[in-house]
Amino acid sequence: MTQLSIIIPFYNEDENVEPLLREVLAACPGAEIIAVDDGSRDATLARIKGVPGVTALALPVNLGQSAALYAGLSHATGKVCVMLDGDGQNDPADIPALVAAMDGVDFACGYRRTRQDSFNRRVASRFANNIRRFFLKDQVRDTGCSLKAMRRDHVGYLIPFNGLHRYIPALLLNAGLTLVEVPVNHRPRTRGVSKYTIGGRALRGLRDLFGVSWVMARQIRYPAGVLPGSGPC
Repeated sequence: MTQLSIIIPFYNEDENVEPLLREVLAACPGAEIIAVDDGSRDATLARIKGVPGVTALALPVNLGQSAALYAGLSHATGKVCVMLDGDGQNDPADIPALVAAMDGVDFACGYRRTRQDSFNRRVASRFANNIRRFFLKDQVRDTGCSLKAMRRDHVGYLIPFNGLHRYIPALLLNAGLTLVEVPVNHRPRTRGVSKYTIGGRALRGLRDLFGVSWVMARQIRYPAGVLPGSGPC
């Protein structure tokens, strides 16, 4: 069985595909790499298929980052699944340390040591993190950092919805799993353009926050062993 699966969602990132995938291949030889094309309208899918050693997963229409990420997790075969963005700002060289940090814990989240985003994005991210921590009590420093690692056996604790990628740590912590946070590199975007706006992300984030808060408060927690594969919740 593959020990490590790496899931990367791409949407209209044809300039980033090949250099990023080759970095991942170099950083994690032998890993299963699943590149998910989220209904791109450019040459993203063709670029993915042009890189040997990479599994291409194509969504027929654009469903969003969370949908692409969940589809990749659902297709993964490795014991550990690592997630990172397709824009090149996450550094694949950080993946081995992130996975190694999981020794004795259930999942690992990167936090960006030095943000390479605009001042407005940094302020908006800090505000969103503070609001999320206040409501969800998850105390995760940087849930907006896409570089995360979790065990494939725990994918069932996730709920597929638009916005999931921002709340993976909260959902896993709410299931009783343990977390380690790891400082990671954050790189400036050098190719392509961001698909998000600050205002649009803020409105969606607030709506998702209330929904996730409700689900977490109402979640059924079965004792260990009651359901197949269930652990302490």
